[in-house]
Amino acid sequence: MHAVFSNLDQVRGLVGWRWLYIIIGSVNFLLALCAVVLLPDFPESNTGSQKWLFTEEELRVANQRIAIYRIPQESNRSVWWGFKRAVTDYRTWVFIFMLICNHAAYGFNYFYPSTVSGFGLGSRTITLLCTAPPFLIGAIASLFISWSSDKRNERSYHIAIPMGISVVGFVISVSTLNGPARYVASFLYVTGCFAANGLVYSWAAGVLNQTPEKKAVATSMINVIAQLGNIMSPYFFHDQDEPRYLMAMILLIVFATLSGLTCLFLKWDLTRANKKILAEAEANGTKARLFSH
Repeated sequence: MHAVFSNLDQVRGLVGWRWLYIIIGSVNFLLALCAVVLLPDFPESNTGSQKWLFTEEELRVANQRIAIYRIPQESNRSVWWGFKRAVTDYRTWVFIFMLICNHAAYGFNYFYPSTVSGFGLGSRTITLLCTAPPFLIGAIASLFISWSSDKRNERSYHIAIPMGISVVGFVISVSTLNGPARYVASFLYVTGCFAANGLVYSWAAGVLNQTPEKKAVATSMINVIAQLGNIMSPYFFHDQDEPRYLMAMILLIVFATLSGLTCLFLKWDLTRANKKILAEAEANGTKARLFSH
């Protein structure tokens, strides 16, 4: 961003932020075209990469996994029925609260350059360069944690533990005025918040997927309503608190803690639900469809 604003401002009569949008929009457009070819669709669909990327055996297994977690087709009454099921399922609102807290916890994202400037790491250019490494580490951690979560079929600890790591980072940040120590702490809270974020969506999609309609409505609700966290978090940061932002950091600790505790509550809730499902399946001689937690 700094390079765009520094080198492209007023080029061809356009200000820097317009060039930034043009570049980002162009890249997103190209990636979207690639996604049409590279991303898989449903196993039985005629679109998506599963047509040429998956073997027949892999497609069969994928269909079986989808069928396990979906209620019988005759129960799919209408889109509005799916909407009602999504809205009245309290777990939808638990996921919404969890993600609101997660989004609020990474409100530092908007003010991170100002925060880093208070670490006294060097010139303006060095300060801006120092904003990149925590996010690079966060991206790598996100990939690893997502892979680990999928491999172990576990969600809650893979969200709660990164959020706990972010809390440690926030606590260090408010506990010391030492610039290098606060910079190291920023690696913890940047990595923790961003590594946990994506798993909330996948966990919700797995828990609330009893029908395609319910899954579509529930995941959309979670995505949209949870943006309240992004809307309110910038108001934590006041100009007079720059660059330490003490009050904001305390609020981020609170929201990161709430997000992690919500994960643990949902794990307990789904564990209890799975025990009930197993008992009913054994009594009826049917196959149990368990929740991932």
